[in-house]
Amino acid sequence: MPRKPVAKDAVLDAFEALLIEVGERAATLDAVARRAGVSKGGLLYHFPNKEALIGALLERMELLAAQDVQEMATAEEGAAAYFIQSSLWANSPLDRVLVAATRLVEVAHEETRIRFARVQQQWLDLLVDDVGPDTAAAVRYMGDGLYFNAMLTGGPEGPAPEAKADVGRLLAAVERLRR
Repeated sequence: MPRKPVAKDAVLDAFEALLIEVGERAATLDAVARRAGVSKGGLLYHFPNKEALIGALLERMELLAAQDVQEMATAEEGAAAYFIQSSLWANSPLDRVLVAATRLVEVAHEETRIRFARVQQQWLDLLVDDVGPDTAAAVRYMGDGLYFNAMLTGGPEGPAPEAKADVGRLLAAVERLRR
């Protein structure tokens, strides 16, 4: 039987889910506590305010992104192919935290924007090393578009079957751009 998350993780998971599902304004401390199944006092023990919750979410994002950057840097198929192949919405922990963070960027949360931009720059730097600056920009936009459209068409269940076919076409386009 899977272990129940500790209260702090449950609270952070609840905050992330509420950001994704209803946005920043509705992700109040009361709503987070209810969703996590803890008292408001229990929530405040771990996170004294909403900014502390946001800070923990951003730390989660940076940790998961750093793991992804490491995998991308060491990918046998190269950074560009890895980026394209991993750009399908899979409802992974990284996917979820990125979507939650975008909900904070939508309301002009500056620290989130700064940290999100830093993660994107790390991906772009690896792409530049792999395929050069012009093609790296194209690959980034290919991956971003693939991710966005796969998320919209597949939702939490994962990408629609046609999105997987798009990956092969995009990988072929990247190889043509390399030349």
